[in-house]
Amino acid sequence: MTDIAPTTRLAADAAAALSEALDDRVVFPDHPTYPQAAMPWNLAVPQQPAAVVDVRDAEDVVTAVRVARQHGLAVSAQPVGHGATQALSGVVLLRTAGLDSIDVDLDIGVARVGAGVTWGQLLPALDGTGRIAMAGSNPSVSVVGLMLGGGMSWFGRRYGISARTLRSVRIVDGEGTLRHVDDSTDADLMWALRGGGGEYGIVVEAEIALLDEAVIVGGKLLYPIEVALPVLTAFLDVNRTAPDTFTCWASLMHFPDVEFLPEPLRGQSFVNLDMTLLGSIDELETVIAPLRAAGPVVHDTVGEVPIGSLGQVADEPTDPSPSMEYAAFLTDVTNDTVRRIVDVAGDRTSTALFMVEIRPLGGAFATPSDVPAAIDQAVGDYAVVALGMPMVPELVEPILGSQKALEASLAHEAAGGGHGSLTFHTADKPIDEVYSSQTLDRLRAVKARTDPDGVIRGNHPIGAS
Repeated sequence: MTDIAPTTRLAADAAAALSEALDDRVVFPDHPTYPQAAMPWNLAVPQQPAAVVDVRDAEDVVTAVRVARQHGLAVSAQPVGHGATQALSGVVLLRTAGLDSIDVDLDIGVARVGAGVTWGQLLPALDGTGRIAMAGSNPSVSVVGLMLGGGMSWFGRRYGISARTLRSVRIVDGEGTLRHVDDSTDADLMWALRGGGGEYGIVVEAEIALLDEAVIVGGKLLYPIEVALPVLTAFLDVNRTAPDTFTCWASLMHFPDVEFLPEPLRGQSFVNLDMTLLGSIDELETVIAPLRAAGPVVHDTVGEVPIGSLGQVADEPTDPSPSMEYAAFLTDVTNDTVRRIVDVAGDRTSTALFMVEIRPLGGAFATPSDVPAAIDQAVGDYAVVALGMPMVPELVEPILGSQKALEASLAHEAAGGGHGSLTFHTADKPIDEVYSSQTLDRLRAVKARTDPDGVIRGNHPIGAS
């Protein structure tokens, strides 16, 4: 069993109270199932909650919060754990995967989902309806988690930050009260929930707006790594004039030499383009003609994409894995910028990074929302995300070194603070890199009102007012 820090262990009276209130739904650090129960999706995070509760309904959440409050404990929710940080060590961790209800109301264009519902569960329910939702790239991420973090969707250039579509929630506040909240009942709290993180209560259900889009096309184009520079140069050229219905993410990828990968990928490196377009295949082919001409395509999945299959576009891992992430938001991106990215991360023999991805922003990402939201737009022209996979501890330092080298190479283009994405924020960075000082002040005021005793803890604590 993993060594448990002394601060993780609960006082006997607190442990007894949780056991009495929640029975077999609670796992403590001395139980043999604890390592599995406490494990987040991101295996690189050494998460050590004081107890793990497998909640089955909203009443379980109410009970857990009230008991924790009585005993001076913090509570956090985690359906999956993509965004896990060490901020959750020592908390009572609520596993909300069991809150899995899905109700799609096409008449009014909304979906009501439990806090444990992932995009891979919701999106197939929209197949054939002519409606879409503001999903990101990985189907194993929860709908609620994406909304609370702001959310950068495939369709964000057309419709903006995903959280704009959050309409209402059922939430348990820091005093253990279950509330229905929308813009008419608590406008400040709804503003905070749209991108402000998980600091204001435990969401048990959310209602999101659906959008009218009948056809999505897209897929993947894969090229040899040797043509990375011309492909990325063409990628920049296309994005300068592409409609906001088009989204294309470019990445340099270095696959490890491991048996579970298909032979064509194992130990190989590629430049990869993942894309979607809200429109016809003919429109897409017109837009991407310069990309097809930029180099030899060795893998091509471009075609119609049913909304339920959206996760297959990027085809990201859905099983738990270790991940170390660095992200930067850039302005004034030029051909020289991508040359420096290729110089730093394009050669697998000199980088410890598994992937460096470039995501264009602009369009509705850059436009303030009519819906009040703590994160309502993203700053910069592009986001760059660099991932390392520390499969063994010896890889941690090389990955950090490669991420720092990339960061140094992009220093000239880096946007300032308040870039507007909790999705790519890492725990080692200050929270004011995400929010302006005015937004932080307002978030802290909402926190002080809804959770005056500091019972609720999110992945990224915002600090005291």
